Amino acid sequence: MRRDRSRRYTRWPDPDRGEAAGSVTFLEESVNMKRMLTGVLVGAALCLAGPLAAQTTTRLAIGTGGTGGVYYPLGGGMASILSKHVKGWEATAEVTGASVANLQLIGQGKQDFGFTMADSAYDATQGTGKFKSHPVEARTLMVLYPNKMQAVTVAGSGIETLADFKGKRISTGEPNSGTEVMALRLLEAAGIAKDVSRERLSVAEGVNAIKDRKIDGLIWVGGVPTAALTDLAATPGLTIKLLDHAQYADALNKKWGPLYVKGSVAAGSYKGQDKDVGNIDVWNLLVADKKMSDDMAYTIVKTLMEHKDELVAVHREAKNITLEAQAAGSPIPMHPGARKYFEERGVKFPN
Repeated sequence: MRRDRSRRYTRWPDPDRGEAAGSVTFLEESVNMKRMLTGVLVGAALCLAGPLAAQTTTRLAIGTGGTGGVYYPLGGGMASILSKHVKGWEATAEVTGASVANLQLIGQGKQDFGFTMADSAYDATQGTGKFKSHPVEARTLMVLYPNKMQAVTVAGSGIETLADFKGKRISTGEPNSGTEVMALRLLEAAGIAKDVSRERLSVAEGVNAIKDRKIDGLIWVGGVPTAALTDLAATPGLTIKLLDHAQYADALNKKWGPLYVKGSVAAGSYKGQDKDVGNIDVWNLLVADKKMSDDMAYTIVKTLMEHKDELVAVHREAKNITLEAQAAGSPIPMHPGARKYFEERGVKFPN
């Protein structure tokens, strides 16, 4: 027999209902039923809230470059920092063709921000070069570190100067990369653009081709040291040779604008390199579409600058990311959100 768990409550009788004086019973089960219904509704609401909460994760795609360069490991470091230190963010570094490809992907809305060289970013915003038909309204988030053009061969190739690339088979970088843009400009300035057999390889592929004697040299624009070139320098039986080309900086700037500066690759950057070698530098930038919200741009820059030590642990080029470079290192406008952060840090931007 089911035990009656009803409780009895006494109240004044209601004659209109035909109730006699005495007590009227209220069943606790009716109260419990209301509680059960309330519980079901709350549970349903929580079940619905779960997927909605999951959808609040902000996913960011960072365009980098090939695995043998500097963009890729630094981009991975940035993704890790943003995912770790910004609640609700999940960032991923993506392998790409580098500068030009990143800008194109940003313009297509397929990438949130990415690495590029300053000359490619300038072309994108001006609608010139690779961007004649599809300009990109890119904005700078950060000026990173100076990219160093490196014209590379090995001892015994018969190549002593950049002009000796004439008649040789060389790699000028991946298609749609900043390296390719700058390499072709350099060869033109040297007067040998039409006199080389050109391969379009990543730096890692180019190094392997040199090892296999399939090409005589390569041109690469990246940080120092570049992992693939370190590998070439460490290859038994081969001695890496960097070719001085700083003399062509003025010719490049005369045609393309004040984007390039004379620099050098310090002695000892690679095994077997026993002296400084003159080169041409161009700044690297971290860029986004101008439609990125000011809050997002501010948070990205603030988080990366406040955890710069974690980036340096990934690659030493991150040491060269400085406040001083922000005001003058980019030929395209700074994103308002990024500018706000740097101005808070005391950076003075020209009007």
